[in-house]
Amino acid sequence: MSTVTVSAVEMGARQREISVSEFFTKNRHLLGFDNPRKALLTCVKEAVDNALDASEEAGILPEVVVKVDVVSSDGAAPPPASQATRFRVTVIDYGPGIVRQQIPPIFAKLLYGSKFHRLRMSRGQQGIGISAAGMYAQLTTGKPVQIISRTGARAAAHYFEVSIDTKKNEPRIFENKKIEWESHRGTQVTLEIEGRYQKGRSSVDEYLEQVAIANPHVKLVYHAPDGEVREYPRTIQELPPQPREIKPHPYGIEFGVLLRMLHDTKSHSLAGFLAADFSRVSHPLAVEICKTAKLSPDARPRNIHGSAAEALFKAIQATKIMAPSSNCISPIGEKAILHGLYKQITGEFYTAVTRPPAVYRGNPFVIEAGLAYGKGPDQVAAPEAPAVPLAEGEQEKDDSELARVIRYANRVPLLYQQSACATFKAVLETAWRNYGIAQSRGALPAGPMVVFVHMASVWVPFTSESKEAIADYDEIRKEIRLALQECGRRLGVFLRRRERAKSEFRRRNIFELYIEEVVEACARLKGGKLPKERLKSQLHKIAAKRTGGARTDEILGRNTGPEGLPHSIIVTPDGTEGEAPALPGTPGDVAPPEEPTPSEPPKARTEKSDVRPVAKAKSVQTKAAKRKPKAAKRTAKTAGRSPKAARRKTR
Repeated sequence: MSTVTVSAVEMGARQREISVSEFFTKNRHLLGFDNPRKALLTCVKEAVDNALDASEEAGILPEVVVKVDVVSSDGAAPPPASQATRFRVTVIDYGPGIVRQQIPPIFAKLLYGSKFHRLRMSRGQQGIGISAAGMYAQLTTGKPVQIISRTGARAAAHYFEVSIDTKKNEPRIFENKKIEWESHRGTQVTLEIEGRYQKGRSSVDEYLEQVAIANPHVKLVYHAPDGEVREYPRTIQELPPQPREIKPHPYGIEFGVLLRMLHDTKSHSLAGFLAADFSRVSHPLAVEICKTAKLSPDARPRNIHGSAAEALFKAIQATKIMAPSSNCISPIGEKAILHGLYKQITGEFYTAVTRPPAVYRGNPFVIEAGLAYGKGPDQVAAPEAPAVPLAEGEQEKDDSELARVIRYANRVPLLYQQSACATFKAVLETAWRNYGIAQSRGALPAGPMVVFVHMASVWVPFTSESKEAIADYDEIRKEIRLALQECGRRLGVFLRRRERAKSEFRRRNIFELYIEEVVEACARLKGGKLPKERLKSQLHKIAAKRTGGARTDEILGRNTGPEGLPHSIIVTPDGTEGEAPALPGTPGDVAPPEEPTPSEPPKARTEKSDVRPVAKAKSVQTKAAKRKPKAAKRTAKTAGRSPKAARRKTR
């Protein structure tokens, strides 16, 4: 058998450039289109993310309408949503709109966008998402993407039908005309795709619900394919702070990136390069870094290479530099997290934590965590039945209920690849047993609990182009764990206080069972001359005092304010305690607690654990307050005496 030899010239002639569109056409699973159900979610997600980003960047409160309709084939009647295989996805926003020239490349060219090269927090990063959704529609149904956009009431509305030329990665325009459109401003995107609709976890419904939790400033209307219409009202009437673009931070910058920056800089001196191309580096600090590296501050940056560049890199890491500025990031904030959790999740305890800014690979980021615990007063079961001994291997009904983890990156929900995400690993690593929550080794904590984790960064390190999990950097995992531990401490305080208060309340009830008999016995001993009501009142006061007094009532929800638990909400049958929002359009919701009266110290209950100086000042005030009642009591005792008797008593 003879073998055919191929020359190097023939092999070289076969080499040709691969278009990025061709690559992702063959590897669409990398972009989140690996099965029909996930593909439907990805198309909705990319369109909604673009709509929210555009509105916020333009300073407009976002208002988004999502429609998912079943498409019938061959003119037949549309099948039920659960059996349909083809859908029309329409996402409408009333944001700034898109200028006519930019519409084709934005929706029909991969790796085209405005966010890749800037260090500023945004939902989109790579310039792939919405054009990849159009590519998937083109592959599965052959239909182009339909876009209507208008930039203002006086501007014309432009209608486009575009698809991707995969060989060139360029837009192909099928239709371009001006039309009449009822909206005075905004963008409408329509995709016809193959997909599958199913409610439950990792569905379009769950995604939009989680968007409403993390974005309480957004008004969202969802028309589901089964005909149901859900509205998620806006609960915060202001936009989040607008993030600003910054330069990379010196900490965490990689050696190869430093070499490229030295070559590309426009600065003529090394000190000028350090001060101009990095954030948090002043000119004196740049000179100090140069001295540490034993390099001249006036040296030309392009001449720094080899051992000199290595010395500069080590000097940057050894110099103490201020933490990165957080104005390039727009965290959700404790108040907004509480609003979102309280609005969408039923519970009895809510808390939220925002960590200080940190840095990885030169990129600043902020970790936020929230927690919703319990089933709420409405879901509490009827009186508990007597405990029955369990057989070997038998479990209680609620033992199998594990906590739910909802993950976010730059306000975008992450619904897939949970076990590969740094967020999920940090939740598993947290010792929830220390806070009174049952947890098996290597498993999620057990109980009715929702754990909320959000990473806000100028560049989120996703594990793949589909943006479904956060890479496991040590710095990121550490910050997530610290935020979860703070939430856990507050939950532990709440659970311990509640359990102790319940125990004291049970003791008080036992005392009160025998008060009537004690009063009757004392009256018989006194021959019926004892005032029963007065004695009964005194015994009730003693019972209350011995079982925690007003403090027990306060913990059980008979007073306001979760003392020592800042940025928390406690829900009781009698109302809410903390920063509970008034939800619009829902009658019967609990109104926010009233402001403290002038006689009460303002915010005394929520400032206790913020910082140590405040706590110390509060303890001094508390001691003084404790001394005042004693002085008042002495004054009351001496009020009815003569001046001489009062002076003797005082001595």
